[in-house]
Amino acid sequence: QVQLVESGGGLVQPGGSLRLSCAASGIIFRFYVMGWYRQAPGKQRELVADITGGGSTNYADSVKGRFTISRDNAKNTVYLQMNSLKPEDTAVYYCNAHISGPGNWGQGTQVTVSS
Repeated sequence: QVQLVESGGGLVQPGGSLRLSCAASGIIFRFYVMGWYRQAPGKQRELVADITGGGSTNYADSVKGRFTISRDNAKNTVYLQMNSLKPEDTAVYYCNAHISGPGNWGQGTQVTVSS
């Protein structure tokens, strides 16, 4: 059974930083593309960043230069380091694991950027 458990969300002031983690179980982690998506109220879920098993990364234009995705294949964990946070980054952040198709989702973690 695939499980993805996110952690690290919270309330932060504009310009602040947060680090999200997603621990995976039930998969051969290194074979999976791991991604972070987010969904703000009233908006569609969108890709934030993803990373292949070999470490190739892809970012949404809106987060390039501010967010960094990384993974530790030994710990079955993917991270999202978020710096210079803006109010428009406020959303529920979801972890995704896939090889092909939609893959599997975590339960999400709330990130709120507000003064």
